[in-house]
Amino acid sequence: MAAILKMGIIKSSKDKGLYFWTFILPIIFIVLFISIFTSGTMADNKEEVINKIVPGYTVMFVFFIMISMCYSFLEDRNKGMVARLASTPLSPYAYLMGKWGVYIAIVLIQISGLMLLGKIVYQIPFAQPIYLITTAIILSMTVTSMGVLLSLLIQSSNAGIAVTQIIALGGAVLGGLWMPIEMLPDVIQNIGKFTPQYWTHQAFQEAMAGTLAFSQFLKVCGILLGITITSIILALIRYPRFLRKAKN
Repeated sequence: MAAILKMGIIKSSKDKGLYFWTFILPIIFIVLFISIFTSGTMADNKEEVINKIVPGYTVMFVFFIMISMCYSFLEDRNKGMVARLASTPLSPYAYLMGKWGVYIAIVLIQISGLMLLGKIVYQIPFAQPIYLITTAIILSMTVTSMGVLLSLLIQSSNAGIAVTQIIALGGAVLGGLWMPIEMLPDVIQNIGKFTPQYWTHQAFQEAMAGTLAFSQFLKVCGILLGITITSIILALIRYPRFLRKAKN
């Protein structure tokens, strides 16, 4: 599995599209929307807006990692990498876990980078850093586990892009990442509670402000871990079929 991790890190470091989705575009959006929504506002309101936008767009953009994951898995399958690895003594699932580990690390770097941007440039608070770090780690596992499952289900990269956009943008709307959840209709608020975006955004905001209760923190972690475990179990069930479609 260590070899898969090493190979994945080297390959990802050369992926220019990955840099765009994980850093360039999120930074553009954060800076642009903070400039728009804080123009002419009072200091207190400006701080409140910034403390919503930074974690909100961070959570939204981590889901776009699934596009790169779909490309990578399909490329490995179609170019024979998966078939060659399956013919070696390497455990079939070592490949899957190795790829997952690579993208967990990438998402953690992405979250850290965007949050540090908010801290350095906009002085966002980190009142409960342990809660923030733990939530970020679990979120990275959740997003990438969903990405692994999606990569094994889709038949083309275009399908991966389409589904990722639905998950990322749809979850952003329903989860209150674009506007305060309280401003949305009650039915949307109730639906939004079924999205990982909602729970993560709430946890980030409250941990930044220092108001995240331990019981709520455990609830958020439990929900995210539940999605993670379910996604990985389904991915493991799907993986043999993915192997059968791999080209020699």
